[in-house]
Amino acid sequence: MSPSRKGIILAALQLAIVVSLAAKYAIDRARFPRVWARTAVYDPDLPIRGRYLSVQLSVDGDRVYGNSEAPKGQFNSWSEMRDIELHAENGHLVASPAPAPTALRVTRWKTRAGEVVTVLSEPVDFFLPEHAVDPSWRKAGEELWVEVTVPKKGPPRPIRVAVKRGGTFTPLEIK
Repeated sequence: MSPSRKGIILAALQLAIVVSLAAKYAIDRARFPRVWARTAVYDPDLPIRGRYLSVQLSVDGDRVYGNSEAPKGQFNSWSEMRDIELHAENGHLVASPAPAPTALRVTRWKTRAGEVVTVLSEPVDFFLPEHAVDPSWRKAGEELWVEVTVPKKGPPRPIRVAVKRGGTFTPLEIK
């Protein structure tokens, strides 16, 4: 077999792998539920991986933590991380206790404002084009949200971002 023929076969194989991955994600987006989740920006840039938002997603963790309350005066997490399963319910990202260990965990935080927040322990990455404006820089009163696909197993997969100002919810066109 000639070297050019080997090169063409290798290129076709690599193209097939990339196309199959794109098809899998497109099918997953159509098949699995999609929800908007409030975020906490974690790390907006890492030179090795390029430009991206690394965000922690807020989840409804009432089923995981029940009615436990934070110790007085504590501002960080007060509960141990717990294994969970994620699902979409009434347009919300909901965590339920997992019957067996999973790779997904949540923890609870108490903010300085006194708000109790349950977040996924591992951040989710949303990649940005090279010259796009960083959407993580928000004005006071604005919240960053991410629309995610919720697969049966594994972390949510981000699709797009939006900004919430008061009652107005605006998806961002990132180019």
